[in-house]
Amino acid sequence: GIEKKQRLLSLDMYRGLVLALLLLEAANYGWQHAIAKAHPGSWLAQMIDYHASHVAWRGCSLWDMIQPSFMFMVGVSMAYSYAKRASLGQSRRMMLRHAIGRALILLLLGLVLRSSYTEHINWTFEDVIQQIALGYVALFLLWNRGWKVQAGAVAGILIGYWLLFGLWPARGTEPWESGWLAHWNKNANPAHYFDVWFLNLFPRHEPFVANNGGYVTLSFISSLATMLFGLMAGEFLRTSSKKASWAVVQKLALWGGIGLALGLLLDLTNICPMVKRIWTPSFALWSGGWCLLILAGLYAMVDLRGNGWIAKPFAVLGMNSIAVYVMVWLVAGWVNEMLKVFFGVGYAASIGFAPEYAKLVENVCSGLVVWAFAWWMYRQKIFVRV
Repeated sequence: GIEKKQRLLSLDMYRGLVLALLLLEAANYGWQHAIAKAHPGSWLAQMIDYHASHVAWRGCSLWDMIQPSFMFMVGVSMAYSYAKRASLGQSRRMMLRHAIGRALILLLLGLVLRSSYTEHINWTFEDVIQQIALGYVALFLLWNRGWKVQAGAVAGILIGYWLLFGLWPARGTEPWESGWLAHWNKNANPAHYFDVWFLNLFPRHEPFVANNGGYVTLSFISSLATMLFGLMAGEFLRTSSKKASWAVVQKLALWGGIGLALGLLLDLTNICPMVKRIWTPSFALWSGGWCLLILAGLYAMVDLRGNGWIAKPFAVLGMNSIAVYVMVWLVAGWVNEMLKVFFGVGYAASIGFAPEYAKLVENVCSGLVVWAFAWWMYRQKIFVRV
């Protein structure tokens, strides 16, 4: 195939779209609930409430697609970044050292962000950055190994993870499900009991008993499959002939459709429930299918059609994804408070918005300030890399 040297603008746009979603929630959590409560009879308000929130357990909302998208895009990026390193003459051993270093930095950054509003180190490893870090070296070891090896790894990971839960004795006093599905119950599954052991190995202010949301460290095993979907898609895009670009889009969309169908089938037949918080194999397939379809659509619209002007506002965020992600955690809330200082606590109402929209307006305004800073970094050619 012919290696593409140009930057994949659709990937930058995809990152930026996901970061824009995060900025909608960064300054004030729960804005969607206030709108839904004020408009109980509105299907639109109820739909926004559902899709701007994480599903309680089984199912998948738009908000549940944020983490899979990040992990998928890590795989796509790896296909390009390590191919570039190889073209510069770096050996596989040198690149392995880089992958290990990157994983350790991301792991530390995740701990810092998770501990930023606590009095003690918050030893937890289920955040998106930490999950990427835990699977990153394994992902690199599968880089450039060919799609058959990578697809075999995906199958082994998903089947093994399914068996881990399915063979574990079903237990729990507050099951979300009964019978076979009880094997995947919240805080009553093997990944939960692993955390009860593992997280208590670290110095803690008080013993770890359970994650309130049911999130688990071992999700990184199954989410590695999500990153592998991205790696395979990225290598396919990178090595495809320019003349065959529309065929590439069709194949990405076909694979995405197969992922959706398999994930939905496993869930509907109760073979494996679709649960993001423990990253069940059905969720990995469903979310991976959506990621492939989104990438195919953006690639067709931006890279093939040449509509860079559509991508640019989002690519400004996406090209500095690490910096913007840190600002989501550490800066957006402070920006919101400063806006209240300068324009008054009720500035949303002063420009005509009803009380239930105040938090959303504040999030949009603080998000625009973060975007403006990202735009300045872009203009100054300041790009934070790990």
